[in-house]
Amino acid sequence: MRKILLEAPVFNLQASLEAAELGIDRLELCANFPEGGETPSAGMLRFLKSEIDIPVFVMIRPRGGDFVYTQKELLVMKQDIQLLKDFGADGFVFGVLDPKGFVDQRANEFLKRAAGDKPCTFHRAFDASVDLFDSLEKIIDLGFDRILTSGGKNSLSDGLERVVQLLEKAKDRIIVMPGGGTKAEHVPMLQKSGYLKEVHASCKKAKPSDNEFINPDLSFSSSPLDYAFHFGIDPELVKGFKSVL
Repeated sequence: MRKILLEAPVFNLQASLEAAELGIDRLELCANFPEGGETPSAGMLRFLKSEIDIPVFVMIRPRGGDFVYTQKELLVMKQDIQLLKDFGADGFVFGVLDPKGFVDQRANEFLKRAAGDKPCTFHRAFDASVDLFDSLEKIIDLGFDRILTSGGKNSLSDGLERVVQLLEKAKDRIIVMPGGGTKAEHVPMLQKSGYLKEVHASCKKAKPSDNEFINPDLSFSSSPLDYAFHFGIDPELVKGFKSVL
């Protein structure tokens, strides 16, 4: 049976190191979990590349919110790609839409040229597009290596049937990588398409911080628990995925 690659999105050093230790095949390195991922620091990438030996793909997203970027934001994204490539990024994760919700061909070509020969993933901006099957064809034409998708829904549980349709439509022309609340029990249905090659799953677990004092009159987040916990990787969730991949 063909091995299916397991990629984990990671948002801090603890999760990154745990993922590599527990047998995750590739990292998607991001910052800012509440926003769904933004560009991480160059220092984080450089340190990780000195500590682990699995591929690290880097999110290129200058802010949260929508995926329609100004020309100056695109220039920032280009410079981030160039800088992070110099620090050892093995691939890049980005996606740009136009104001009408279609794939922005010129903007994505601009960023892909900056990435050079590094593999590129079109992230879940795909799920925000107006027509997933039209977007699929345009992203294939642009030369992306893979698409990360939950089928246009909030989670893979809701979009599973659509992701299977996308796998069957894409065939071997591009990797369709299911992600977004992915569970091990989703894998058998995805495998039925015959084209599942990679799975994206956070396998995350909230772990208590070493911090011992919390000021009751101060909050840095809408969720009070954010100050007391960090997201790490759950060995049992990884084991569950490894048993079906």
